[in-house]
Formats: sequence, structure tokens, C-alpha cells
Amino acid sequence: MKFTVDQIAQLIQGTVDGDGSASITAFNKIEDGQEGSISFLANPKYESFLYPSKATAIIVANDLILKEKPLATLIKVKDPYSAFTILLQKYQEFTSVKETGIQEPTHIAKSAKIGSDLYLGPFSSIGSESSIGNNTYIAAHVTIGNKVSIGNNCVIYPGVVIYNDTRIGNNCTLHANAVIGSDGFGFAPQADGSFTTIPQLGNVVLEDGVSVGANTTIDRATMGSTLIKQGVKIDNLVQIAHNVEIGANTAIAAQTGVSGSTKIGQNCLIGGQVGVAGHITVADKTIVTAQSGVTKTVRKEGQILGGTPASPNSEYLKRNALLRQLPDLLKRLES
Repeated sequence: MKFTVDQIAQLIQGTVDGDGSASITAFNKIEDGQEGSISFLANPKYESFLYPSKATAIIVANDLILKEKPLATLIKVKDPYSAFTILLQKYQEFTSVKETGIQEPTHIAKSAKIGSDLYLGPFSSIGSESSIGNNTYIAAHVTIGNKVSIGNNCVIYPGVVIYNDTRIGNNCTLHANAVIGSDGFGFAPQADGSFTTIPQLGNVVLEDGVSVGANTTIDRATMGSTLIKQGVKIDNLVQIAHNVEIGANTAIAAQTGVSGSTKIGQNCLIGGQVGVAGHITVADKTIVTAQSGVTKTVRKEGQILGGTPASPNSEYLKRNALLRQLPDLLKRLES
């Protein structure tokens, strides 16, 4: 598809500095800009690519102070990253082909209820007393258990397994091979050293706008619900244990594990490969840096935590700096 710079600026509420009639036919990273493409500059580290870029147009911040005149036409906005995201979303809407209908072979239980404009891919199944909303896309090889509720405008990619009693809201996305509602890790140790399985009788609830990454698992509660609140974004290869609660608009990066009965607040950012201990609470707006271990309750909002056990990031960085000096200190002591 082809758009002019002026049309794009109007779409993202920006102002044009340069040739508004120029045509845009592609997206590119700023360092790879080519004629006919549009890029964006959000990170100051990439500013050096702005001036020589061959892109036709580049989205930049209103308050950017230019060091020289760039070759490209600029579209100035308040937040370049958000504006470029909106542009990509709109382009996807314009270019996507909507699929509807039920492929064969599939299985829909007689007691299941499905909404209008459903797409159900081959080798997928919907269990007894389950309900699927309108405009929901279910790809091939998806298994939906009994008494599952899925809202409107959801996208469920191939190989996803949704266990019995799971509740999923509107506008949710489940990427390939995610497993929602598998048993929590509940085993009671016995006197003879063996373990007895504790029945997991609860469920999982995903509120509206939740995104779950590929190969991520969210365990059902022992009793009650494992609760993922509105707008939560979970990356690939994340493990969410039973009875966990994750607050609205929190984002969790890949290979993170959250242990049972922990509550993470809203608007938190959890980095990759973070471990969170069980039965603790993490305050709202907490940021946990990658490969950290959160071992106790975090009560103060808005902290940046790092290390294991996690502590305020400034303290963690100071400790790391001192550790790097230990070999030299040891040599001085030995001399």
C-alpha cells in the first residue's frame, strides 16, 4: 500500500517538516532507511543515523534539537515510539485479510456456543459448555477444554491448550503453544519420602487485553483463580504458578518464573530471567532488572530492583563495582 507523508502525519497527529507529498511504501529501521520507507527515532543512541538516513520520512520528537539538517522529511510528534506503533497497527488493519469459517476436521461440542465471524482452524476442538465470542480467530491444532469462556476479538495461535474452566476476556492474544490452566505444582510430602498430588480445583482468569507469549504456561489455582488482570503483557517462555495475581498493565519478559500465591502489582516491569519467590507481594510500578531474584515482599512503589536477593538497583550496582575490585585488592594484600 502507498501513503503520502501528509496522510501519515494526519494519522499519527504529527506535523511535517519537509515534503508532505512524498510517497511511503515500506517500513525500515532508521539505520537501514531506503527511498520510499519510513523510520522513527525514539532512542537518542540512534541519533547519528538520522542525518545521513536515506529514508523518505522519519518520525521524531517535537523537542528534538537538530545538530544538522537531515536528508529525510521529518514528522514531529510528542512520542515517536507510540506514534510508530499506531502507524504499524493501522497498516496491519489495512492489509490483513480476515478469515472466517470452520475448517475440517474440527470438533465443536454440541453444548458449546460460538459467536459470529469465528475462524476455527483444522484439527482444533472446543469442549462441552464452552463459549467463544464474536470475531475470534482460533488457529490450527488448538485445544479448548470444557466450560471455557473466551471473549470477542481474541487471537489464539497454533498449538495453544486451554484447560477446563478457564476464563478469557476480550481482545486477548495467546501465542503458539501457550498452555493456560495446567495443574499448579502442588504435591504434599509424605513420611516415606513420596509425594501426594494436591488436586488443583481452581482456574485461570485472563482479563481484557492480555497477551501471552509462545510456550508460556499459566497454572490453574489450587482453589480460586490465578488472575492475570487487564492489559498484562507476558513474553515467551514464562512460568506463572498457581494462585498468582498480576496487576493491570504489568509487562513480564522472557524466561521469568513467578512462584505460587505471589501478587505482583500494576504497571510493573519485570526483566528477562527474573525469579520471583512464592507467597510475597510486589508493589505497583516496580521495575526488576534482568536475571534478578525477588525473594521478599516489596512494599515501596516505584523502585528499581536488581541482583539476588533483589535490592535497590543503585546499591546492587555499587556492590558489583566493589566485587570487580576484589582481585586487585587481593593482590595488594598478598604483596
